[in-house]
Amino acid sequence: MAKTSTTTQGLRAAIERSGYYPALVAEAVEAAVGDEGIGSYLVHQETTFDANEVRRHVTVLVLTGTRFIVSHTDEQAADSSSPTPYATTSTESVKIGRISSVVVSRVVANPESYTPGSLPREVVLTIGWGAVSRLDLEPAACGDPNCEADHGYTGSSTADDLSLRVSEAGDGPEAVRQTLAFAQALSEATTATGRDTGH
Repeated sequence: MAKTSTTTQGLRAAIERSGYYPALVAEAVEAAVGDEGIGSYLVHQETTFDANEVRRHVTVLVLTGTRFIVSHTDEQAADSSSPTPYATTSTESVKIGRISSVVVSRVVANPESYTPGSLPREVVLTIGWGAVSRLDLEPAACGDPNCEADHGYTGSSTADDLSLRVSEAGDGPEAVRQTLAFAQALSEATTATGRDTGH
């Protein structure tokens, strides 16, 4: 897939609009993408408050013809290891065939009057590819309330590599729309990969 300049320019513009160290973020993402074409992308900035400090974090998701690329950039205040504030950027490249789940949770106001195509109030996008799993355990029990036997444990394992929450109130309707579009593109890519490999 050849790199389309329109999509590449759109990604660069979205990174610059975030206003969060755009030169640093763009360089890391472009190095990870390399010569591949960009099919879809999502840029999401979060601001958190930690005691007396405001911390920013930007996540950039990129879908190419063969890979799902995740970039995280965080800023840090000066500390014992650095006399000046600094930022850390990481990128991860995942083959599309490794993606095991794409979960889209939508929060809709007034569901009784919902009309198809209406924008949700909030979207949570969770993507799993097996790098991080969460294990929730609890003591197992039987139906007898007087039973004192040890029944071991029961639980569930959940792929939880990446989770993004985007809301209309906090991020704007366009961010919600872009999140849904990216989730759909990623879901379609994983389906196409399954067909191509015969799974």
